[in-house]
Amino acid sequence: MSSTLEARTKKVPPITAVNDFVVKFANVNGSGSASANEMFARSILRMGVPVASRNIFPSNIQGLPTWYEVRVSGQGWLGRRGGVDLMVAMNPQTWDADVVSIDKGGYLFYDNSKPLPDSKFRDDIHVIGVPLTEICNKAYRDPRQRQLFKNIIYLGAVAQLLDMEMGVLEQLIGEQYKKKESLIAANHQALHMGWDYAKEHLHGVCGLSVKRANAVGDRIFINGNDAAGLGAVYGGATIAAWYPITPSTSVAEAFMKHCRNHRVDAATGKNKFAIIQAEDEISAIGAVVGAGWNGARAFTATSGPGISLMQETFGFAYFAEVPAVIIDVQRGGPSTGMPTRTQQSDILIAAYASHGDTKHPILFPRDPGELFEMTAQALDLAERLQTPVFVLEDLDIGMNDWLCEPLKWDDKREYDRGKIMTAADLDAGNHFNKDPKIGPLTFGRYLDVDGDAIPYRTLPGTHPSKGSYFTRGSSRDRFARYSELGPVYADNMQRLLRKFETAKSLVPGPVRRNAKQKTNHGVIYFGSTTPAMEESLAALETRGIHLNTLRLRAFPFSDEVVDFINAHDQVFIIEQNRDAQMRTLLVNECAIDPARFISILHYDGTPITARFVIDAIAERMNVK
Repeated sequence: MSSTLEARTKKVPPITAVNDFVVKFANVNGSGSASANEMFARSILRMGVPVASRNIFPSNIQGLPTWYEVRVSGQGWLGRRGGVDLMVAMNPQTWDADVVSIDKGGYLFYDNSKPLPDSKFRDDIHVIGVPLTEICNKAYRDPRQRQLFKNIIYLGAVAQLLDMEMGVLEQLIGEQYKKKESLIAANHQALHMGWDYAKEHLHGVCGLSVKRANAVGDRIFINGNDAAGLGAVYGGATIAAWYPITPSTSVAEAFMKHCRNHRVDAATGKNKFAIIQAEDEISAIGAVVGAGWNGARAFTATSGPGISLMQETFGFAYFAEVPAVIIDVQRGGPSTGMPTRTQQSDILIAAYASHGDTKHPILFPRDPGELFEMTAQALDLAERLQTPVFVLEDLDIGMNDWLCEPLKWDDKREYDRGKIMTAADLDAGNHFNKDPKIGPLTFGRYLDVDGDAIPYRTLPGTHPSKGSYFTRGSSRDRFARYSELGPVYADNMQRLLRKFETAKSLVPGPVRRNAKQKTNHGVIYFGSTTPAMEESLAALETRGIHLNTLRLRAFPFSDEVVDFINAHDQVFIIEQNRDAQMRTLLVNECAIDPARFISILHYDGTPITARFVIDAIAERMNVK
């Protein structure tokens, strides 16, 4: 860096902050940087300061740009803020864009082993150079070692600049390589190389710092796909069928890991679970529906393209009334789209999956903690309602680590198996048809006995002679007898619609928050937008913008959702897709005038930021 540039940057006051800033690492995919970057985030957590991390990575194995963003927030805000205070620029490919993204007065950390022209820098940021390549070349002969340990060296330098605790980093390295002790000393050495250089040459050049606090408590750092896999185990799933697809593959992998810990018979060593990697998504959902028909709790994990392929089987399961759970880790679309980017893009295709008239319950978890709970709940709902149930998380929740309350489970909780008839029920004639107008006193698979439109079912082998039935993906009457008569078909479809009304009282209700001041404006949001929304609402209040809020947790929508909308002149809807899919669903299902809604849409594939929401709402309300 030239002295001229140093003079220019000194004219701009540096950003100063304690426990409140954003660090972004720019790397090359496959360079081994991921573990070092994650260690950076975890070390701050160990110091008692909340962090929110986001990994932005390409869909290829190696060679393309990747970024790891860490938000340090002593106040506990866990959504993306927007902007960058310290850019650790390790990728020449993305240098120009990375430099542009730094907030005015922020810091650029880079490898200054080779000089760069002044044109590669900005006058309004502060540049911190460390000769990383030079240090590595002196310390290591092996090219691979040079690359891998370079990551640890810059970790040590950045940690020293931010006043982090070396002991915490050393402890994490020890934990990471506890089964490879030879690597512990080598990584400690590399860490100290960076730390010592920064301490000697860069003292006081950075106004950002981490100060030990007690704001993390007993919260855990966990990604959503791991939480979903564990939720499936606790929810009683014994079968998973899936086909690999980014970003949902790790759900099945997590389920397998947790099953090996919890679902292996201690006496015999035999597995009490089955995990099927099918030849394609169509086969996967077929296996899940088959398992559900036979009484097992089963699920599949997939993403948008998989949902597209499974359409006909969804329709069959809806019509034949077979329980199934689908965990959809949403990504960018359409088609292949952006496999490693996040969106809330499958709302409509999940709600109305398959051709013809179908409607499916959907759950919208806000974070990995709620995803754990909702995965288990979905298995209950699928059996209670005898229908496919979708859990719509997204890549942001699924593949990023989130700070969450410890996962909890009530050991006294009993699974809701729904209306399953036993052999004793069949012998006693329980739940049989009692209306002489429609037939004899007998078991009817598709009878509405209780008035909730949910029929009773039997499982194969329940009784040697009673309760058996055969159904198909076409019209049949209440007794599962084949029919193509129009009134018979209409009768069944009307009952399925009434069952969907019953579902409104069974799915999780919305969460409402009233503003501190009376207002005619509301906002609806859901899923992974929640942390950014919570921060945005607090910031908007300081600007005099007060909004009542409703966080949707499920579809179908309860009356509370309709009441909330009708209570406001205008309602903002925050979602991460181009076509305002949640707005469309609300208009369709609640018969709401579209003019009452104002859509705030974010769909560039990165998680929505608080700054984006604040600016968008303030602009539409004409508040500066």
